[in-house]
Amino acid sequence: MTGRTVFIVSFAIAICAFVFAATGGAQESEPGERIMNASCVNACHSVRVIQTQALTPEAWNKTVATMIEKGAKVSKDEMPVLVSYLAQHHAPVPDGPGKEILLNICTMCHDLGRIRLGRRSTEEWEETLVSMLNEGAPLSEEQFPVIHAYLSKNFGVD
Repeated sequence: MTGRTVFIVSFAIAICAFVFAATGGAQESEPGERIMNASCVNACHSVRVIQTQALTPEAWNKTVATMIEKGAKVSKDEMPVLVSYLAQHHAPVPDGPGKEILLNICTMCHDLGRIRLGRRSTEEWEETLVSMLNEGAPLSEEQFPVIHAYLSKNFGVD
């Protein structure tokens, strides 16, 4: 490496380190996520309970109201923020073979909002699933074609 290349690489690393330090090393979470973590996840139950629900905004509103009645610490001002977050990230998905796999396996790493927006062709969904298997997704050989068909049908390219 030339001296100039070393300088450029060192400068790029320094900039990345500065940006990382300036942002606290992590991306800021959304207000609704912070409320969920403080009032739901850290207080009463695991995040898996939320990740596997896939409810409508109305159902999330009712669920949050019920949790508040049971003692969840969510203020009146926080409730719409929390419900909006839940409705966006943990909204309903179509029924059919593969839905349970999606809710029980895919949501271990991804929220439903990300999955819904991940429009892919059949081939791209296959590549994605193979990649997830390589990352350690606990997907069986029997489940693979089921979730592949479900994702391709419901979250394919229009």
